[in-house]
Amino acid sequence: MKLLQILSAAVITFALSGVANAQTAQSRSVKIVVPFPPGGTADILARVLGEQIGKTGGPTILVENRPGGGTVIATDAVARSAPDGNTILLMANSFVINAAVRASLPYDPLTSFEPVCLMVDSAQIMVVNASSPFKTLKDFVDAAKAKPGELNYATVGPATTQHIAFEMFNRVAGIKLTYVPFGGGAPATTALVGGHVMAVMANPSEVNEQVNAGRLRAIAVASRERVAQLPNVPTIAESGYPDFHAAAWFGLVVPAKTPKPVIAQHIAMFKAALAAPEVQSKLTPQGYRSIGVCGDDFGAHIKRQHADYARVTKEAGIKVD
Repeated sequence: MKLLQILSAAVITFALSGVANAQTAQSRSVKIVVPFPPGGTADILARVLGEQIGKTGGPTILVENRPGGGTVIATDAVARSAPDGNTILLMANSFVINAAVRASLPYDPLTSFEPVCLMVDSAQIMVVNASSPFKTLKDFVDAAKAKPGELNYATVGPATTQHIAFEMFNRVAGIKLTYVPFGGGAPATTALVGGHVMAVMANPSEVNEQVNAGRLRAIAVASRERVAQLPNVPTIAESGYPDFHAAAWFGLVVPAKTPKPVIAQHIAMFKAALAAPEVQSKLTPQGYRSIGVCGDDFGAHIKRQHADYARVTKEAGIKVD
């Protein structure tokens, strides 16, 4: 372990020194715009990476939370930013979902940005208030079938991974739930703890603390396999809905026409930070799975996701405007 830490530190130092030496046009600060409120998965990821980059000799990373508009507001702001590498968008599935469910956007996810890196993904957890009568997913579905439209659920949204996952679950389970949108997973979770909504689909980092404290009960996970943090909680597929799965992914993009050498610097910087043992020790317990796919490979991922969500949302009849 000691040798691994030494080698990792050496890699980070080398990568960041290259960034520092090459940054003639760039400032010594880089802003990551997060289109979600503080406290959620994207916000935690941005701050953990930023802290690691800063303390290992890289530029100062400034995190700016700009929630609203189903992530469109922040995304459009970054698309209009100067293509100098100093403004980065931390985006998620909604980056391509919006193109599928909205009649128009002020930007094009496939042409208005350059891909940097796909950093992590995160399983989705379905939780209810611990005082509710729902002990299992079956309990919740049975209640929803008995009272169509009376049960509600909350997620960050609209038109986000969690919103679409719940709407797809409505279809496969044959139920009708009322959707209550929130600006982020953390506010939705707070509303569930307060008894204002009946269920939430969220990232592990947004619900783990409340589940561990006994305020919330996890009744299912939407990933293909059970998550290490909740080994006794079955997947939705195990609970009678084969092939159902949903995961959120988080990546970094910059405005179109950002110079390729600057993008290469960012790739080196963020890959090195993600690989650091200190970063892994913070992200893994929160339910993140590190990926680190960058450049053209990440661009191909965005295009695949764009096509997949266009198909899924059309089949489900999901539209925002």
